[in-house]
Amino acid sequence: MPPVPDTDRTRPFSAESRDETAALLTKALHLGLDFKLQAEVFRERVPSAVARDRLVTELPEGPASVETALAEFTDTMLPLCKNEASPQFLGFGDTGDDVGALTGGVLALLTQQNLINQSFDSPSGTFVETTVLRWLRELIGFTNPPVDRLKTVFDVGGIITHGGTMSNSLAMMLAREHKVPGTMEHGVRDPGQYAIVVPRDIGHYSVKSALKWIGLGYQVIEVDTDGFRYDLKALERALREHAGRVMSVVAYAGDSRTQTVDDLRGVRDVVRAADASIWLHADACWGLLCAFSDELRGLIEGIADYDSVTVDPHKVMGVPHSLGAVLVRDPESLRAISSHSGLIMGDDFDFGQVTPFVGTKAWLSLKLWMMMRTRGRSGLAHLAEDRVATARRFADLVDARERLVRLHPVDMMAVTFLYVPADVDVTAPDIERINEANLRIHERMLTDGTWHLHHFGLPDDTGVLKHGATLYPMRFMAANPRIEEQHMTGVLDYVLELGALFDKGEL
Repeated sequence: MPPVPDTDRTRPFSAESRDETAALLTKALHLGLDFKLQAEVFRERVPSAVARDRLVTELPEGPASVETALAEFTDTMLPLCKNEASPQFLGFGDTGDDVGALTGGVLALLTQQNLINQSFDSPSGTFVETTVLRWLRELIGFTNPPVDRLKTVFDVGGIITHGGTMSNSLAMMLAREHKVPGTMEHGVRDPGQYAIVVPRDIGHYSVKSALKWIGLGYQVIEVDTDGFRYDLKALERALREHAGRVMSVVAYAGDSRTQTVDDLRGVRDVVRAADASIWLHADACWGLLCAFSDELRGLIEGIADYDSVTVDPHKVMGVPHSLGAVLVRDPESLRAISSHSGLIMGDDFDFGQVTPFVGTKAWLSLKLWMMMRTRGRSGLAHLAEDRVATARRFADLVDARERLVRLHPVDMMAVTFLYVPADVDVTAPDIERINEANLRIHERMLTDGTWHLHHFGLPDDTGVLKHGATLYPMRFMAANPRIEEQHMTGVLDYVLELGALFDKGEL
């Protein structure tokens, strides 16, 4: 038998072991904070098979001390982790670096409230979550009832979720029940009447997947876009052609590629004129940023007329994974997807009643409460305006480089661009060669691990190179507060260096 470790180091947390536990947690916090503050995106890059063979192990026969497990984590796992808080990770938005949010996350772990129930499982956490949802609703433009009229969970008007995919799925459930009330109880009888309309090629996968997850099948109607927004004439035609079939039209307050904000008022007007009963849903997982600032709020004007809105604080507010929300214009609409259990849900404010697919519910919202409480309105406005200013500055830097081409105007934090090889004439571009160059550049970027930009397929919806062609650009994101001019120029210098290698046939 292997030796048994010191029981003081493995027994459950107790008053006697408090100081030792505090020391271990402090060490873990220092490890995590040092990781976030490191300049590198990765400390070590290895092929997937190498990481697999290093990390996939058998369950040990005997116990080990927490110190032993922590040392193993430090030596084998942490060096391979990617650090989105690095100012050289410029491809996404989930930095998770807000100090208030990190503090709230730690306290939520330690207090372990369960928001499925209010009275005995989460006496205070439930109302903190209610507060956060009311703050988000106010920012979007939804109306909140006075606090003294807040009688049940069905007066709150929102649900905290694990992210945009779950939020969008719940919104599609709401649309389904709105289209055919009682489907929750009686099942789907005619899938063809549950179609959704989405913008072609730029819609997020979650709403399409949601249809399958909630039993409707792939009932998707894609509508052409112009400049990464709905072509409103095409939308009008689609609604006329599919009259009676459409349960929801989905618009993007910041699409997931370019973060272009759709004409929310225009979409609203077309949909309401065609069929006032259609459920209007806005995916504002990125566009929530615009709600923080008077300077940016005009971009999402009209969103308060939508039936449901999804937001993702872990994308735009420095809140650690994971935290999203779905907000509804009419709080009572959540009754359509409610459930009840006499075992644990019996109180008016039990969030378990309005959170499909989730039983035990962590106090995710404490992270967001702490972030918003410490920032306040002025701090949120500064955060939003600073990020957009950074994106615009990066766009200017791209425009100043001879071999780089930007693909869209900047609405929020995203800038997509391409490297154009030296032997390509942009007036008669070889799209295949341009795409090959950018794929090679990004592959090398991933292998090196020094810098990171996002990479995906995107239609040339503005006709910068060839209207309608599928392009494979790189994307910069201005979410990280540690980004400085040197990081923006540095990553562009790196892209151009790799581009020059491609031109020489060396990449």
